[in-house]
Amino acid sequence: MNSLYWIAFKSILIKEINRFTRIWVQTLVPPAITMTLYFLIFGNLVGSRIGEMGGVSYMEFIAPGLIMMSVITNSYSNVASSFYSAKFQGNIEEIMVAPVPHYVMIAGYVGGGVARGLCVGLIVTLVAMFFVNLSLHHVGLVIMTVFLTSVLFALGGLINAVFAKSFDDISIIPTFILTPLTYLGGVFYSLSLLPEFWQGVSGLNPVVYMINVFRYGFLGFADISIPLSIAIMVGFCATLWFVAYYLISRGIGLRS
Repeated sequence: MNSLYWIAFKSILIKEINRFTRIWVQTLVPPAITMTLYFLIFGNLVGSRIGEMGGVSYMEFIAPGLIMMSVITNSYSNVASSFYSAKFQGNIEEIMVAPVPHYVMIAGYVGGGVARGLCVGLIVTLVAMFFVNLSLHHVGLVIMTVFLTSVLFALGGLINAVFAKSFDDISIIPTFILTPLTYLGGVFYSLSLLPEFWQGVSGLNPVVYMINVFRYGFLGFADISIPLSIAIMVGFCATLWFVAYYLISRGIGLRS
């Protein structure tokens, strides 16, 4: 990436980071409060009745999943809302005619989503440490998984924003797709507890692989093959990147 492209990338990235840090009370505080309630209700109250899961306390079991859930929703919503706002206000046309490749623009927006996802993930991790003693089994897997997951859902938010015709369209995907996928992705339960048929059905949910690798990075066990999970995450990231690049380069949904 030459110096001009690097400046363009940094400009978009800094703009995106300033966008969510300027209103940190709305973007960074709510996830911390929400996850605190999850830990209090599911961890302390419900978890004390459930006991252990996978050889660890229920609180330890759900902590990685709750961190990943916050990363997913915030990475997605940041790019979806920001990119659609640029479309709605007509600012996207200025970026489209700039003498920089489209992949630079995509990288800038996705980088902003990743920055918010990682920020919120760190905040939720700090919150979790008040409730459970988190230990790292494999630091490299934790970092890689949270980064790939954040990139994947940031790209998903960008694609959603490209097709969105109104602000209401931004909330459809999180409500009807992201929420079911995350809640059915093994955040609150082990796949081994499910009947064989539903274990097979869960294999169609990409969030299952992300949460299992992330949980393995903390606790050292998973319900699904780690290499397979990593391959699926990388495959989804590459696929969504090419879809986003195709849509942006063709101007699909940007001039409506």
